Amino acid sequence: MTGTGYYQVFQSPDKLLNYLAQLEAKGYPYDFVQVRHCLGDNGAPDVNFADKVKAWNETHAYPKLVIATSEEMFHDFEQRYGDQIPTAQGDFTPYWEDGAASSALETAMNRASADRLTQAEALFAMFSPKAYPAEDFYQAWRNVILYDEHTWGAHNSISEPDAPFVKSQWAIKRQFALDAEAQSRKLIEAANESRGVKPALPADKETDAIDVINTTSVNYPYALVMVPKELSQAGDGVSYGPTNKSSIISQRLTSGELVFRPCVGGFVSHRWYIVDDKPLEAPFEGARAEGATLTTSDSAVERGLTLRVDEKSGAIASLQSDGHEYADTNAPMGLNDYFYLPGSDLKGLQRNGPVRISVKNKGPLIASLLVESDAPGCNKLTREIRAHALRSYVEIIDTVDKKAVRTKEGVHFGFAFNIPGGVVRMDVPWSVVRPETDQISGACKNWFTVQRWVDISNDQFGVTWLTPDAPLVEVGGVTANLIGGLSGSKLWLDHLESSQTIYSWAMNNHWHTNYRAEQEGPTVFRYFIVPHRGRSSEAARHATVTGLEHSQPLLVLPARGEEPRYPPPLQVYGTQGSASVQVTAFKPSEDGTARIVRLFGASGKAEKVTLKWAGLEPKSLWLSDNSEKPLTQITGPVEVPAQSLVTVRAEMP
Repeated sequence: MTGTGYYQVFQSPDKLLNYLAQLEAKGYPYDFVQVRHCLGDNGAPDVNFADKVKAWNETHAYPKLVIATSEEMFHDFEQRYGDQIPTAQGDFTPYWEDGAASSALETAMNRASADRLTQAEALFAMFSPKAYPAEDFYQAWRNVILYDEHTWGAHNSISEPDAPFVKSQWAIKRQFALDAEAQSRKLIEAANESRGVKPALPADKETDAIDVINTTSVNYPYALVMVPKELSQAGDGVSYGPTNKSSIISQRLTSGELVFRPCVGGFVSHRWYIVDDKPLEAPFEGARAEGATLTTSDSAVERGLTLRVDEKSGAIASLQSDGHEYADTNAPMGLNDYFYLPGSDLKGLQRNGPVRISVKNKGPLIASLLVESDAPGCNKLTREIRAHALRSYVEIIDTVDKKAVRTKEGVHFGFAFNIPGGVVRMDVPWSVVRPETDQISGACKNWFTVQRWVDISNDQFGVTWLTPDAPLVEVGGVTANLIGGLSGSKLWLDHLESSQTIYSWAMNNHWHTNYRAEQEGPTVFRYFIVPHRGRSSEAARHATVTGLEHSQPLLVLPARGEEPRYPPPLQVYGTQGSASVQVTAFKPSEDGTARIVRLFGASGKAEKVTLKWAGLEPKSLWLSDNSEKPLTQITGPVEVPAQSLVTVRAEMP
């Protein structure tokens, strides 16, 4: 028996014996068991624990207590019972993640910081691996992890939210997210500066030179390049060279950014120039906004779409593309419909007030409508709905200016899709889960935690819904309505009916301890709706690529060093196409002598891939793991199992 959680078990010999009797009554078939020991949540270590174990072992012949780590316990368990242990396959969807939405602003910030750090690592690997600041990355990743870690706040955060102890605990927790954001941005800047000095520009030209860099292995056809206002002061034109003539279609948004849409391959960098010229005139109709309607014309890449906003609710009432209506027009709600639930009684579910719809951006690359309204729980609700030309997808930017409410509440955005017979698939870390179908017994069905996307597809078409900021999702209804003591609650779902309606559970204060009592001020939630054609079996791979594009978008940085040239430093070739296996991390090794490549099998099938290097060819390739140590030398293609992660260490000369 190993002692490493339930601290009540070790409070007295009688309690330990009672626990063993319970195991026997249940027919527990093994002769040792793991019992976790602590003095309580967030408590100090039990300094007398070793003495208690020693006293027990000196007094009792059986069972023997062994203080061990989980790794040691499972090693011994496998050695003895490995050929007898029954197997269960599927996702054990967890129950505790709902607290992350009690500080939605910081959660979204931390999700973005993690992706930004991955991009910063790739920048160093692409341009200056020897300048890689390993310790700075360690500290930044440490802050990301410490924000995400389970210990969230004070035990009395709900009962005494204004207590100094409560406020100080939250200040510490929040600071992890703030520090990670600042560090991730600083590391992006450091990676860029390591490439060299700024290029000299003609003195008589009004130009700003920028580099557009794809830090992923995936090709981004007509991906959005959003140039910040401070990097596009020279004008509204974009050129291939330092001239005053525009050579690519661009658009200045009302928010100040300058946007254009080039094609950028994986791990490729291109230099562009912002020039004092008008944007190049579009040879196509592009995206347009009029009244409560957005449209995009057909392009060489995608079919166009037509979107109509309901003038009463502000939700998307219709979304048509390629002859199909993607919004469920028979549902009592649209797409991006606002719902506010005070308490837990669904009869009290509330909608927003009357809306004001105005045109914000007229096109041709992005057309958008601004939907403003009062809303319960909010000082104001603002929803910007964008239609993107060339790619024909919808971007949603919801700004919830939250009132500080300490009574129990939840904020939800509903999306009723029309995909007849559509299968729901969710992106979870290193896997894809179909609700109900891929869950093992006992898994949570009231809410799901997704990494980047949800896809709903049948065998002809579907839609990928991206949620970069808000990870909590409900299927079929507002099912995250459990408050207070949850043990044995009748509200827990045992079965989940098939549905193409999903909800983003954006904010809540449901917990009775540890998490925040209220949220106040503006928080932004972004969503993307990407209609697509193709077989349902291919949906996960396409959704993974789409999700990566919007969570790790093209970087726009001040130009430095020599103008980037093709080919990229790393390319991945496989029999199922370059997107079937993705590079989820490309970074210099911690010891400074190698590059680390982590490969993920995104297609759902095993794949063999070849790594092609440009410039400095590695001396040797090794299979590795999180330690980054060389374990087994690679002499041929790398085999990447379906939905699995493989780490490659490339030793550099």
